[in-house]
Amino acid sequence: MIIYKTLEEIEIMREAAQVVSRTLGLVAEHIQPGVTPLELDKIAEDYIRSQDAVPGFLGLYGCPNTLLTSVNDQVVHGLPTNTPLEDGDIVSVDCGAVYKEYYGDHAYTFQVGTVSAEKKKLLEVTYECLMLGIEESRLGNRIGDIGFVIQQHAEKNGYGVVRDLVGHGLGKTLHEEPQVPNYGRRGRGKKIKNGLTIAIEPMINMGTEKVMQLDDNWTIVTEDGKPSAHFEHDIAIIDGKPEILSTFKYIEEALAKKK
Repeated sequence: MIIYKTLEEIEIMREAAQVVSRTLGLVAEHIQPGVTPLELDKIAEDYIRSQDAVPGFLGLYGCPNTLLTSVNDQVVHGLPTNTPLEDGDIVSVDCGAVYKEYYGDHAYTFQVGTVSAEKKKLLEVTYECLMLGIEESRLGNRIGDIGFVIQQHAEKNGYGVVRDLVGHGLGKTLHEEPQVPNYGRRGRGKKIKNGLTIAIEPMINMGTEKVMQLDDNWTIVTEDGKPSAHFEHDIAIIDGKPEILSTFKYIEEALAKKK
């Protein structure tokens, strides 16, 4: 069952999403070759708690961390480790926070040091997929329209669209109805209505769309070992149009200072 939100609830969700956005901005300040994902995890946890929020992933489904950090061929759900990030890596950092009972859930794939042109293109196209999907999230459309435009854009660029993992509804629980696949057909799926709150999160692979899970029972990797990218925003449908509750502004400001 889809739980539609009031404008008041959406405002709380916006605040939750913004906690995550600011947390990812802090990650952007610190991410560089030599830093370990576990160091980033500690920074994120401390900041979220300082904002009268609690980490959304820590303890959920047995997750041992605040962040999920997925490096290179890791698609999503990578558990932070003590292995330092290296020049040329790309790393998806996925973060959740609970504020006043509501979840924010937001992700960005970072470039570490100097990244190859191939990886940069993958990141650009995945980000474009996210924004195209958001544009389709409007009254009168269906969930399948979101997946359709994401799939078309990714495959047009020669990339694989992950099928085994999808976006989702968001609210007082991290994963609500409806599922929001990154593939699909126009005119299929649930109708998009005002008050719908969803997390759209394209997971796009440089090679095959096929993935597998590592022995840690968390980390998802590409089957062919090629890199994967992942971007995620929280969206609410207000007055028939998509409103982005999260933001990449803090990330972009932090990265601009490093240049």
